[in-house]
Formats: sequence, structure tokens, C-alpha cells
Amino acid sequence: MKTPRLAAAFTLAACISAGCGASAFAQAGPAEAEQNDLNDALSQTNNSPLEFIRALEAHLVKYPKSSKTAELERALAKAVLDNGDTRRLVIYGERVVERNPDDVVLVEGLVRALLAGDPPKDFAEKALKHARHYEKLVGGLRAEKSPGRISEATWQDGVERGVGNALRFQARASGVLDQHGDAIALAEKSFATYPNAASAREAGKWLAKTGRRDEAIRRFADAFTIPDPRATDAERANDRLRLGELYRQLHQGSETGLGDAILEAYDRNSALLEKQRASFAAKDPNASATKVLDFTLASPGGEKIALSSFKGKTLVLDFWATWCGPCRVQYPLYEKVKERFKSRPEVVFLAISTDEERERVAPFLKENNWNHRVYFEDGLSRNLQISSIPTTIVVGRNGEIVSRLNGFLPDRFVDMLSERIDEALKQP
Repeated sequence: MKTPRLAAAFTLAACISAGCGASAFAQAGPAEAEQNDLNDALSQTNNSPLEFIRALEAHLVKYPKSSKTAELERALAKAVLDNGDTRRLVIYGERVVERNPDDVVLVEGLVRALLAGDPPKDFAEKALKHARHYEKLVGGLRAEKSPGRISEATWQDGVERGVGNALRFQARASGVLDQHGDAIALAEKSFATYPNAASAREAGKWLAKTGRRDEAIRRFADAFTIPDPRATDAERANDRLRLGELYRQLHQGSETGLGDAILEAYDRNSALLEKQRASFAAKDPNASATKVLDFTLASPGGEKIALSSFKGKTLVLDFWATWCGPCRVQYPLYEKVKERFKSRPEVVFLAISTDEERERVAPFLKENNWNHRVYFEDGLSRNLQISSIPTTIVVGRNGEIVSRLNGFLPDRFVDMLSERIDEALKQP
């Protein structure tokens, strides 16, 4: 199965092969023999990532002056990135990034490839340059709003992690270049930006390299104890090994007292991460929401409502969007259901907009005279795994989901939804 990035590479190469219409590659004008060779080569890859990569490489060797070189190298870079081929990524990634310096994913992949294993100094120099650029690219996203259905907290978490990674990459490159002071400072800044095992480990490595063993022990203790789902068991085992080695060097071969240092590090980092979570929660009230009633939703007018205020009531959630044709057809049917339950205050109907362009919602409601009680989804659709609209969710009085209707049958919808609501009302 192809992953999204590799699928994109296949699509790009297929597009190049097919020509994608006269407008897409009008200036390319490949010779017919080259086009036929490319078509034949790609048709024989059998969706194998490695064969796909080899086919494009062979084509570029055969046609070194191809007018499609830039597009094919881009397809290659995306494919080798997804395939974890660091050797080839250094080759093609540099060429593509030179042409497309703002490709965030590829720039990060290139930096990782340049720093893989025990990199030579010329690789470290290139990595340092690209890592600084990567920091600017990711840092610039701090001021942007969360796109699509990603919660604000998730978006900000990803941005800060990206900046932290950029600083850690710079620390690694600086250390390889024997700029140990810079390496330590950058690693410490990385940990302060986004505390995790990798940044603590990086700081510990260069502190130990410069003989600052007390400080290195503290950082390896951080790497060993900090809650970090991305840290592997093997990495933690190595952190423990290094921690013990450094501690024994300072304490005449004894590890007495090391346990206390480890517990102190655990407590310190747990508190640090709790403070970070609280900071994200201040920006996004849904940062730690796991159930429907945990969410707080905003309306087009800016008012916010906590769904917990509906505990004890039956909640009917209509997930829709302004661009959704079927949602418009379904609207009057919802009104009929609402009419059936208008004397039942314990039944609450909420329309949940999934629009990415939120500014369109208020004008749409006014233009179409919709009297829905509308709120933005604010991460709720992702939590409920809403994959298509319209979708209707009925939540029982205890906050648990009672029913889900994906799409609707026009001639049955009113009765079906009414029956589901009646079933929910009967539940304790």
C-alpha cells in the first residue's frame, strides 16, 4: 500500500508520463521516443516503490537533457523520502530544494538525511544551512490559524515541535562541525521550545563531549524519564546506559543516589509537560477533550458554548457545510423533526459547521434564512471521525453516542431520526 507522500510521487510521475494536458507541460515538448520510453518504464513498476525509483533514475540517465528533469527529480525526491532512502534523498532532495526552498516536508527530510548516521563535515555544513531555513519556515506558521479540521492545540503543538526539531538539527550539525558551545546552546533552546527526549539527549551528548558531566547527567536523566511517545525502548535503554556511565565516572564507580536523580528528573519533567499542556489548553479549550461533552464550540458570532451544559439532555448534532448540496436538501427535513420535538425541551438540536472558510457561514445563514443553532466543529468532527457530510449524531443524556446517520434517505429521514431520538429519550 502506498502512503500519501509516495502516492503523490506516483501521481506526479504518472502525470508527467501522460502529459497532463497541453497546458501543464506546454514548454516541455518531449520527443516522442522519450515519452514512449517513460510510459513503458512506469507501466512496468507494478506499484513497487523501489522499481518506481529505479525507473525514473534510469530514464534520467538515458535522457540527461530531458525537459522534464525538474518534475521527475521532484517525483524521485518525494518517493525516496517516503521510502526512507537517505542516500538518494541527499542527491535528489538538494536539487529539488534548490528549486523549491519552501517545501517544508522535503526540507526537513533533507536535513534528516544529511545528518543520518555519522555525517561528514560537508554534510553537516549543508544540514546547518537547511535547518536554519527550516526553522524560519516552521516558525512563520506560529501566526497562522489551524487549517481544516486540525484543532488549534494540535496545530500549535505541531508548530512548536517543528521549531524544536529545527533547533535540534542545528545543534547536531554544529556539534559535528566541532562548534560544541553552539551545539549545547541550540540543544538547550530546542528542549526549552519543545521538551522531549531527543532534544534532552542531544544536549546531554555535547555536554558530555565537553566534560560537563554533571549537566550531561541531568539531560540524560531528562531523556530517560520525560513522557515522550516518540522515544523508543531502545533509545531509552541507551539513555539509561549512558546515564549510568556518566554517573559512575563522577562517583567512584558507584550508582548510589542515581535513583533519586532519576525520580527528580521524572517529577521535574512531568510538571514541565503539564505546564505545556495548560498553555495549549489556554489557546484551545478542546486541547484535552476526549468525549463529546468535553468540547466547547464557538458560533459564527463568537459566542462559545460548553457541550457539558447539555448533560442530561438528548443532543442532536447535524454536521454540515455551506458547500454541501445534500445538506441543503436535508435542512427542511431537520426542521420537520425539530417541529415534532418542539415541546420537548430536553431535546437540543445543534448544527455543526465543518467549513474550513468560516467567514462564509454567517452570510450563508442570512442569505438562506436558516434558523439553525450553528456552531463550528472546533475539533469535534475529528474526535467523532466524521468522514462525510451530512452526518447526524444523537447523543444520549449520559453524554454517550446513541446513534449515527451517515447521509440520509429523503423519504425516510424524518421518521428515522425521530425514532432514533425517541430511543435515546428512553435510555437512562
